[in-house]
Amino acid sequence: MSPGILGKKLGMTQVFTAEGQVVPVTLVKAGPCVVTQRKTPATDGYDAVQLGLMEYAKQQNKPFAGHLKKSNAEGVKFLREFRLGQGTGDLKQGDRVLAEEFKPKDVVDVIGTSKGRGFQGVVKRHHFRGGDATHGSMFHRAPGSIGGSSFPSRVFPGMKMGGRMGADQVTVRNLEIISVDTEDNVIAVKGAIPGPNGGYVAVRRVKR
Repeated sequence: MSPGILGKKLGMTQVFTAEGQVVPVTLVKAGPCVVTQRKTPATDGYDAVQLGLMEYAKQQNKPFAGHLKKSNAEGVKFLREFRLGQGTGDLKQGDRVLAEEFKPKDVVDVIGTSKGRGFQGVVKRHHFRGGDATHGSMFHRAPGSIGGSSFPSRVFPGMKMGGRMGADQVTVRNLEIISVDTEDNVIAVKGAIPGPNGGYVAVRRVKR
């Protein structure tokens, strides 16, 4: 049993249960994946497996191509590592991991990269309330005071200010698998997952 699988977010839709209830789901093209490296406590200090999504890149540097050649996975470009625990099986280098490893009602964590929003102000980035919009306020979406001028005469580190927003690693925990299409390697996960359509995600079995 694999501890996880890599995939690509296809988009959101909705399905109906046998009772007629509408369930929002996100479709993930999960796999096929290949085990590109097997890490053991004796050689690496911990037990883990490195998976590569079988989607080929056009260009690779020589060290990366040589690493993939050991597991006959030339061309793979998206790699992620999963820690191994009890009951996750004994995966070996070169083994294939498919969507059929997961079953409906399994609970998983989905890890992806959120959409990049560029430079944003404090109202959108940190949910500041902002000032009054009328009566000559002249203070609408500004951050307000960021520190004292006489003391300490500097801005403390960590002050919430405008800046780059998004494009961060996000983990959504405890999502239920609604259905698995073993022919097309598509997993339907209940709810939303991070990232845009076409973005890479890692689906792992729950840790909590």
